[in-house]
Amino acid sequence: MIKTVHVSHVGRVRSVNEDSAWIRHLEQGYILGIVADGMGGHLAGDTASRLAVETLAADLATLESGLSAHSLTAALSDAILHANEVIFQTAARDEKYHNMGTTVVAVLLNDASGIIGHIGDSRAYVISKGAVRQLTEDHTLVNELFKNGQISKEERENHPRRNVLTRALGTDSEVKVDIDSIALEKGDVLLLCSDGLSNLVTEEQISKVVGAAENPLEERADRLLHLALLAGGDDNITVALFELPDDTVSLSEKGCDA
Repeated sequence: MIKTVHVSHVGRVRSVNEDSAWIRHLEQGYILGIVADGMGGHLAGDTASRLAVETLAADLATLESGLSAHSLTAALSDAILHANEVIFQTAARDEKYHNMGTTVVAVLLNDASGIIGHIGDSRAYVISKGAVRQLTEDHTLVNELFKNGQISKEERENHPRRNVLTRALGTDSEVKVDIDSIALEKGDVLLLCSDGLSNLVTEEQISKVVGAAENPLEERADRLLHLALLAGGDDNITVALFELPDDTVSLSEKGCDA
């Protein structure tokens, strides 16, 4: 049984939390998790991320059980594209929402395997056997510069324009969704997060905190959030964790003699 938790914090600088997060174990047996990081001013950013979560949650709540990976991919992609339409049309109808948008990273799990859909610079990582692997690719100007060999990895991490997005949800009438598949093994943890975490907490820190399986999942999520706050907390911070527990328990842990 996959364990889940999500936490969010406004941070030390912002007055409004424009992040939205949502996790549910759906009746059909799937697990749906969403993290969205809104932009466009406090009212607009908050609205964009909320609309993203609400649209995906509503669209995917009625999925049939036992769908193939291909069908789940199509369902998640369609839901994200629908959210793009909802946000774009809402902004077009009301001036106070002009140019609002949001990132989104969402996972639809069927037991230990699943599909990740993603737009923007909110990220998905998998932490496995002490190693951290980023599953998503940032849709940012700085990442494009890095891929083209114009800046180094170190320059990418510290670039003053690292938050400039090249793709977002709701800012244009049409958008491309990146889709990745994931298969969790026992002991693995999937992390979804906004850039308020990934900009301030290193992969080494993520590995150390999330890999400490002896600690409750809630405690590990809170610890990641606390590390981002200690590093400055200059943005909203959102963390969502999905763990496939390793149910191998030693004799000593059971209180038995070897």
